[in-house]
Amino acid sequence: MTGPGRVVDGRLLREVAPGVIGILVRRGADFATAEDAVQEALVQAALTWPERPPEDPKGWLVTVAWRKLLDARRSEAARRDREDRVAVEPPPGPAAAVDDTLALFFLCAHPSLPPASAVALTLRAVGGLTTRQIAQAYLVPEATMAQRISRAKRTVRDVRFDAPGDLATVLRVLYLVFNEGYTGDVDLAEEALRLVRQVAGRTDDEETAGLLALVLLHHARRPARTRADGSLVPLAEQDRSLWDTALITEGVAVLQAALARDRLGEFQAQAAIAALHADAPRAEETDWPQIVGWYDELLRITGSPVVRLNRAVAVGEADGPAAGLAALADVDPGLPRRTAAAAYLHERAGDRAEAARLYAEAARRAPNLAERHHLAKQAARIGQALRG
Repeated sequence: MTGPGRVVDGRLLREVAPGVIGILVRRGADFATAEDAVQEALVQAALTWPERPPEDPKGWLVTVAWRKLLDARRSEAARRDREDRVAVEPPPGPAAAVDDTLALFFLCAHPSLPPASAVALTLRAVGGLTTRQIAQAYLVPEATMAQRISRAKRTVRDVRFDAPGDLATVLRVLYLVFNEGYTGDVDLAEEALRLVRQVAGRTDDEETAGLLALVLLHHARRPARTRADGSLVPLAEQDRSLWDTALITEGVAVLQAALARDRLGEFQAQAAIAALHADAPRAEETDWPQIVGWYDELLRITGSPVVRLNRAVAVGEADGPAAGLAALADVDPGLPRRTAAAAYLHERAGDRAEAARLYAEAARRAPNLAERHHLAKQAARIGQALRG
């Protein structure tokens, strides 16, 4: 409970916000107006809750958001026909226990939205983040993000809130959020884990469980992924004592329960690979042949060029660098990170001059500064050894 003089619990606000939007929509508001009203109520909560915390946070937000929605409607004469449906304000009190969160997920990840817009709308409406926070996380101007969210809300304006949704699209949107990691004052990896838990708690679906397991297993390695100076630490060099064993244990248990139902999907296969990495006490003890087997399954399911690339690296670990380079020959040369994989395999094969050249080329193509710095260091390391 938030006490006088204490900072508002932002996580609590984000957890109850989707349910508040759902209640307003059920009472007749359109999604865009309801979402705007809830955002205004969240701002007011941040200002007033530290001094006067409510006993029923969700009920408080429903009441305040409803009042703001009515105020907005009354100020628009052109919408008076809609006002008839929402003109009677309900008395303050405990919020209804109806859970509209899953329907809200479906709406925000609607197939008609491009992925970037679906991510932004999900973070704002379901995640309860402000436009400023989302813009900061994605390193774009706030005005640009506001336009993106406004366009997304216009796109789904006429979508029925209770229409069946596409769970696969929801999962892909949440995976995109997770992969953004941490930028600014919003930890998107933590936010994605929280939201995936919400979806998993509301569905009986193996792939949702597979995504939860995958996020848990990847998130467990996070403390070991970067050095104090922010540089990347490759998986083989990570201090495994820093991995979060509780998250690994939970992820493996979730995955085993999903796999036992014998309806394999993409996220389950990815999680199985992550679990094999987590199971190895040392990098040298990794079960690469079994990882190759899971990549074969994943390639069968997805046909993804990225999976083909990762499989080639795994083959190089299981059967030697020559086999890995042979597998890599089937991968599109223009695929991001292919050059880095080739550099690694050439170094393992003993062709250090070619490895140095490829690492330098991969650094120039790197999608972010951290990768660019890491690959440039590899090129410099080998170049120095060749000169010495």
